[in-house]
Amino acid sequence: MWNKIIQSPLIDLLDIIIVAYLLYRLIVFIKDTRVIQMFAGLAFLLILSFLATNLRMIVVGSIIGTLKTVWVVAFIIIFQPELRSALTNLGLRRGLGMFRAVDRIPAEEEILQAAKRLSKRGLGALIVIEREVKLSDWIQKGVLLDAEITAATLETVFTPPGPLHDGAVIISQGRIAAAAVVLPITEQEELGYVLGTRHRAAIGISEQSDCVVIVVSEETRAISVVHDGRIKRGLSQEDLAMELGRIYRSGERGPRRSRPVKPGPAPAPGPASPHAGKAAPGPDRSADPDYQA
Repeated sequence: MWNKIIQSPLIDLLDIIIVAYLLYRLIVFIKDTRVIQMFAGLAFLLILSFLATNLRMIVVGSIIGTLKTVWVVAFIIIFQPELRSALTNLGLRRGLGMFRAVDRIPAEEEILQAAKRLSKRGLGALIVIEREVKLSDWIQKGVLLDAEITAATLETVFTPPGPLHDGAVIISQGRIAAAAVVLPITEQEELGYVLGTRHRAAIGISEQSDCVVIVVSEETRAISVVHDGRIKRGLSQEDLAMELGRIYRSGERGPRRSRPVKPGPAPAPGPASPHAGKAAPGPDRSADPDYQA
């Protein structure tokens, strides 16, 4: 019985499908990322190794063989964050769309209202919405709340000088699970010149999970949404609702690294907020509250 199954042509078909899927995931993983540079170097070494073997270049072949071993170790060490993201991505159920569970935005209207109010008041905010990848480790690092999701609650949390206004709020299982959570900062160094710490933290957590993050800038009052390592800025409440709907409907996935920052027009400034900091003149961003928050 088992021999018949093994000899079945369906096994060959399954073999091809699995290999094709793995190759597809590999291409998606390295596309538009710094990993592609490492793969280009590795491909060059393999070509040299092939030529050295067939042309019987003993010294060159020996050197290339040593370099290939070093290359593998260097790849694991240097690209540990990318490999972790790839394994997390591979383990998500939405990798196979037919088995994907229905994904809904918890208390969407309350979250949208909160973002609008916070933007109008010039209060910085960082709201993380958990999806399939659990954020339990990060929740435990914050102040546990287990509160109902309401616009008033979110607005109160991010209002200074309250003890919870610094850090992020994490929404998990339809509840406000924790506040004052310190998130990981993205390792994309180039973003440090254009984004403050709050936005880079949003990108950082989105690179490590499938969460959706809403950011309100204290300095510009701009609303941004971050997902899968990508950020869209300068959104109105309507734009934010459309973007959230698109993310949740499509369950889109993509490369996590080296995505361009998409600027958008900042909302028209409202009345001055007593809590908004004043930016220093010139290119020095040290006085930018959104840069420090």
